[in-house]
Amino acid sequence: MANLPEMTKHRGFPGGMPSTGIQFTIRRANPKGVTPLKEIPRRKRPGMAEHRVDGAFLHALWHHFGAEPFERGNLDAARLNLLLGREVVAADKDFDPLSYQTMLRIDERVARKSFPESFENFFEI
Repeated sequence: MANLPEMTKHRGFPGGMPSTGIQFTIRRANPKGVTPLKEIPRRKRPGMAEHRVDGAFLHALWHHFGAEPFERGNLDAARLNLLLGREVVAADKDFDPLSYQTMLRIDERVARKSFPESFENFFEI
């Protein structure tokens, strides 16, 4: 197997949405290179399934990391990209979209406005 980049695995973080096939984490580093983090536009869609998935992912991020900065690690780029630049932001000026070690944080003010349900103790799917 190719030499894979080092990637922190966030132990205890949910792997995805139960019974959906939607993943929140990846198992191993991408042998073809790190999937870049980039802000992806999202349509207003409260109540839609995709909005619920984003809310569930944010719920997992908040209840795992809280307000503290966290390493990208094995968090799924597709899920992060839908929140990036809004609810999830770079934690410092050294943001590297091609690094598993780049540091992120939740912009709590924006996140609470977009996904208030993500801050409850329980998130109903």
